[in-house]
Amino acid sequence: MRRDDRPTVLLGVTGCIAAYKACELARALVREGARVKVVMTEAATRFVGPATFRALTGEPVATTLWADPADANVFHTSLAEEADVLVVAPATANTIARIAHGEAGDLLATTALATEAPLVVAPAMNVHMWRDEATRANVATLRARGAVIVEPDSGELACGDVGEGRLADVRTIADAVLVELARARDLAGVRLLVTAGPTFEPIDPVRFIGNRSSGKTGYAIAEEAARRGARVTLVSGPTALPDPFGCATVRVTTAAEMHAAALEAFADADAVVASAAVADLRPAEPSEHKLKKAASADTPVEPLALERTADILAGMGAAKDGRVLIGFAAESRDVIASAREKLTGKQLDLVVANDITVPGLGFASDENRVTLVDATSAEELPVLSKRALARVVCDRLAALLAAPSAKTG
Repeated sequence: MRRDDRPTVLLGVTGCIAAYKACELARALVREGARVKVVMTEAATRFVGPATFRALTGEPVATTLWADPADANVFHTSLAEEADVLVVAPATANTIARIAHGEAGDLLATTALATEAPLVVAPAMNVHMWRDEATRANVATLRARGAVIVEPDSGELACGDVGEGRLADVRTIADAVLVELARARDLAGVRLLVTAGPTFEPIDPVRFIGNRSSGKTGYAIAEEAARRGARVTLVSGPTALPDPFGCATVRVTTAAEMHAAALEAFADADAVVASAAVADLRPAEPSEHKLKKAASADTPVEPLALERTADILAGMGAAKDGRVLIGFAAESRDVIASAREKLTGKQLDLVVANDITVPGLGFASDENRVTLVDATSAEELPVLSKRALARVVCDRLAALLAAPSAKTG
């Protein structure tokens, strides 16, 4: 339980000569109005004593998984739940590896594994360790998951080598933490509807018309928004994904079911992110029984009569009434032109457009490359993990909500 309303920064300190600079970082964050709680590895205590951090922050300092037996909380999870941002500074190669690989051998690594808070990592180590392929791969893993990496500076190192590896300037690290603190609460109280996944339109009790959408992008957006304080309702078509953390999830199968569930949530929503790949067509008269294969190859195949499904997003655009609407466009040609047509035709504020012909990206992949299209620009993004893409979409959503004049309709 928090004792006040200040944002909480969990500062992880590891065993590195630069640990003394973490004292400056703690002081800087306290001066900025943050509540700072420090978690130290055992090696870190050999460089700076816990009493120093307690004096600077006015908070208990955690150094072990084994909390006071009188404390009813599970220590690492209680710390994880308190954090608005977790910053590890300095971050040694060992700790970076532990966090990247989900190891939980000490209190800091365990807390990093348990927290849903944004992660800021400020590495500090010998230049050869920093350049090593293993370290570079671990840093890339964390970055792909959405961690903010504050790159080390170059210069003379404590060991006498010269090169990259010095802990970044304390002010630079503090600024990165403050940005994440602002982001962590920038959707607080926003009522957000997210649609995700495919729809399955039955042909008979066995077969259906569907598509390859995995729902990964929509689920990542829903979870990212919830982490940033939004009250998220996720309306999901059939997926193999677990319900995202902190969201109210409504499971549906068909376009008609998604339409009904989305409209119910839309009535109370401030914003919508419509990432679902809703079927445009469905069988007009699904069979009650499994359709049998023809008796012979010469038997004519009965045509399958199709009818259009409701355009859920167009209906929301027509009833927009000041809401922010973000849509997705998965196209195989004329990607930007199609996105602009959807932007204006459905009264959207932003369209996330992607070319589905790019091998290895988009449907069912963990990565995508998209272009953000609004009324005045088309911003092409690099290849991003879908979790990182969710962060960008939520950044744009927060900006649109903060600037009513930018809204359409």
